[in-house]
Amino acid sequence: MDSMDLEREKGITIQSAATFCDWTKTENGEDKQFHINLIDTPGHIDFTIEVERALRVLDGAVMILCAVSAVQSQTITVDRQMKRYNVPRISFVNKMDRMGANPWKAVEQINSKLKIPAAAIQIPMGAESDFEGVIDIIEMKAIYFEGPRGTKVRVTDEIPAQFKDMALEKRQVLIEKLADVDDEMAEMFLDEQEPTIPQIKAAIRRATIGLKFTPVMMGTALGDKGIQPVLDAVCDYLPDPGEVENLGLDTSKNEEPVALVPYNSLPFVGLAFKLEENNYGQLTYIRVYQGKLKKSSYLFNSRTGKKVRIPRIVRMHSNELEDVNEIGAGEICAVFGVDCASGDTFTDGGLPYAMSSMFVPEAVMSLSIKPKKSSDADNFSKAMNRFQREDPTFRLHVDPESEETIISGMGELHLEIYVERLRREYKVDCVTGQPRVSYRETIGQRTEFDFLLKRQSGGPGDYARVAGWIEPNDDPETNLFEQQVVGGSIPEKFLSACAKGFEQACQKGPLLGHKVIGVKMVINDGSTHVTDSSDYAFSLATQMAFEKAFKEANGQVLEPLMKTHITAPNEFQGNILMLLNKRTATIHDTEVGSEDFTSVSDCSLNSMFGFSTQLRAATQGKGEFNLEFSHYAPAPPHLQ
Repeated sequence: MDSMDLEREKGITIQSAATFCDWTKTENGEDKQFHINLIDTPGHIDFTIEVERALRVLDGAVMILCAVSAVQSQTITVDRQMKRYNVPRISFVNKMDRMGANPWKAVEQINSKLKIPAAAIQIPMGAESDFEGVIDIIEMKAIYFEGPRGTKVRVTDEIPAQFKDMALEKRQVLIEKLADVDDEMAEMFLDEQEPTIPQIKAAIRRATIGLKFTPVMMGTALGDKGIQPVLDAVCDYLPDPGEVENLGLDTSKNEEPVALVPYNSLPFVGLAFKLEENNYGQLTYIRVYQGKLKKSSYLFNSRTGKKVRIPRIVRMHSNELEDVNEIGAGEICAVFGVDCASGDTFTDGGLPYAMSSMFVPEAVMSLSIKPKKSSDADNFSKAMNRFQREDPTFRLHVDPESEETIISGMGELHLEIYVERLRREYKVDCVTGQPRVSYRETIGQRTEFDFLLKRQSGGPGDYARVAGWIEPNDDPETNLFEQQVVGGSIPEKFLSACAKGFEQACQKGPLLGHKVIGVKMVINDGSTHVTDSSDYAFSLATQMAFEKAFKEANGQVLEPLMKTHITAPNEFQGNILMLLNKRTATIHDTEVGSEDFTSVSDCSLNSMFGFSTQLRAATQGKGEFNLEFSHYAPAPPHLQ
């Protein structure tokens, strides 16, 4: 499914990819045909938006865990996303052929760490290099995977003797777990009745769809063992589109929730959940919730109110396209030639419906970026527009002070991938760096000044005298100019020039050239010349007087402090305090819960560059943080 060159090089999924398949399941000697739409999502936390939008439109999920590491930090993030969108899941413990594989650790951690009741519906026959197959403990059958790529499935009623006791024990555990979450099973358990195979399967399906339970299966994808039973379990235990309540919002009735029914005969409602650019233009992925989508039909975009024609509908198979004429309810397809944004709702114009969009997390890392050659500016802006449309977590803005282009994203790898894609897809080499921090300058004490500007040139000269004082302003965030001239020593028309001169001087401070804040300037005296005084002379005199007085008024550099909220499991509290102490943070509040703790502190923005990577390292990827501007405070001595 990983079709991008970068994905193959790095060995990770970067973009989610959609495909479809038909699966024939044999039950009681009968063949049943199932049509499955599948989306493969990334596992790395930097590409979390891909998981977010896939879960927004899917009815069920297969959560994959590692048999060695069990529940990892990203598993916890994905679990939180599944709960946000109420997606039922079955769990698959992969890599059973690896050294140290232990599926029971994974089952135990799903129960304890993810707080969702789970029990295995299979047990492995051997582990690591001795892994031969699995035993289905519901039907009590051994399943072997033979032939090229494990495509030949051999099912036998003969369970190897060494696994028999364990199979019976784990079957009992499964029944007890189901009795905790399903009323029908609880009654049978209390009456000490032995449930039949169909009753166990029905209970698993009810509890899974009700988000109360997850069945756990095991195998090895690379060794081609245990995959077919997972597809059978998808058909057995995950809901079909008719069993999931998908809600739309009726915009004509103050966004009242309405149920969408997956019938082809009803009016069309679909959600554009992902955009992608390819050689043919913009490709828009749509999940059809209700009605049918036909080629050359017209749709309405509920956000913009525009009518759009659908010229071409394709079914996706990773990066391959298959043209189709129509798509039914409950399916996922892609359309060309539709101008829209991620999260837009489409209807056939007859229904005033919209659908809630997906949750987009805040960016955690920024970089300054510029193309090496100015001739690449066009391609650079094209790429940036495309990346922002495709990925809502990729943001771009121009800093008004430093005039740098700043890109923000979910982490170092996320931004690194985009810089690499710029180079490969658009042939634009870029220079990246740490964003410049917007410092401020201010004064520490009152200082008086009396400044005379007297310059003679060929024609009329410049003459202006200004006197008064500068002092810290009551409001540390703003500047104030005041005139207390008596007796008309400076005429009114020149006083407005003095005010403009003060504003200009505050734009570029004398110390580092950053803005000046928290200064009050008072002019109470001065003198003029009949011919040489002018607006320009008084503006310049005020600027020069300000610069001279600023140095005597204990001028200092201020740096922005960010209010930092950090949430992480309690066991990492010491590590996080150490990280914050290194950054000379001021901790205001720490709240310890039953499992997680939240810390609120003020940290300087300059020291927070690259913090996301260090936080993940210190908390095994389980920590989260967000920054918001708090206030300006004096910078450390080495910056003064």
